Amino acid sequence: MLTRARIVWAVVALVVVGAGFLGVRLWNGEPYPSSDPDLVAAELEDRARMLYADSGLAGRPQADRVQKDECSYRGLRGIAHLDDSGRPDVWQLRLEWSVPGLDTGAARAAQDRIRERLERQSWTAKGGIFGDMGFRFRDPASDQQVDVMWYRSTGNMLVRVSAPCGKVPRHYVDADWKRSGWNPV
Repeated sequence: MLTRARIVWAVVALVVVGAGFLGVRLWNGEPYPSSDPDLVAAELEDRARMLYADSGLAGRPQADRVQKDECSYRGLRGIAHLDDSGRPDVWQLRLEWSVPGLDTGAARAAQDRIRERLERQSWTAKGGIFGDMGFRFRDPASDQQVDVMWYRSTGNMLVRVSAPCGKVPRHYVDADWKRSGWNPV
């Protein structure tokens, strides 16, 4: 009889621990993968530089520094987080460059060269048109994304390279993060 009671208590304990784990997982959702902001920023800069070279456009583009956005909470916690503030420990990094004053032909030719490069590297096209004439590609291996947009009213072509959300190490503080400036040429 004592053995049966121990078995029952062991089963109850396993059920309680399992329910607790499931509850925490439902509350927090799928964890974000770890990320090194400096490494990701360097990858984005390299990809932006490569895409600009592939575009065949003359001159120097207008380029931003690598920017960060906070990512949302996941799971039920994300639904309960009504103030829409993001997680300060999870960042999505992006880098944009643009060239103003392009006519339709020059923009289309530059976009075709970028599209060909991404297709050769096995990136996949995502649905939708961005700007008056544009597209989005995603790298299935890294989940990085490239948006290429052109706006007829300004002739501005904008290319945005972004990485998926990743959990940054504790020692990274927003104010101390090295946001190296991108030198496109």
